Amino acid sequence: MAPQGVRRTAQFRTALLATAVLSAVAACGPQAISKTKGGPYAPGVDLSKQAVDGAEVGQRLMEAQQYELALEAFTRAALDQGLTPEILNGMGSANLGLGRLGQSETLLRRTVDAAPEWAGAWNNLGVVLMERGKFNEAEQVFRKAYALNDGQSDSIRDNLRFALAKLENDDNNAGQSEDYKLVRQGSSEFLIRKTP
Repeated sequence: MAPQGVRRTAQFRTALLATAVLSAVAACGPQAISKTKGGPYAPGVDLSKQAVDGAEVGQRLMEAQQYELALEAFTRAALDQGLTPEILNGMGSANLGLGRLGQSETLLRRTVDAAPEWAGAWNNLGVVLMERGKFNEAEQVFRKAYALNDGQSDSIRDNLRFALAKLENDDNNAGQSEDYKLVRQGSSEFLIRKTP
């Protein structure tokens, strides 16, 4: 049996030899991945720049039909800016996309109370009312939106036509695909498609 000191020396030599072999093999391998521009790593956060507005992020997520994420973005924006009509409209529209009609109606009614001249908000409220089967009120709301917009929005006009057709003959429209167009502040529109 070898003395303990000799065994330790042999173990040390083996470990040293293994380290040397692994270092030589690693030196022959491919280059390490660079963290420079164009590499596979995500860029770092530039803390010196202004953060993107949460309401704008919410609008982009609405366009991508990511309603849950949009609602979170509008909620974060509300913490910074308060419950402005734009944020209330965004939250109401996101809830509509998620099928939360009661919450959506409440938020959109608050929006039109806060901004009674905003045609897009009236249109979005009309969409919720249509979804809830309140066709008479929806038709009146779409008429108000159309009047406020001076008939300039194709989306509002299409929604008004749909509401009028629904009122005229509810039975004939039962099998049709129902596409509603939500309008945001500015020129963008969101299409909410009702699933059969």
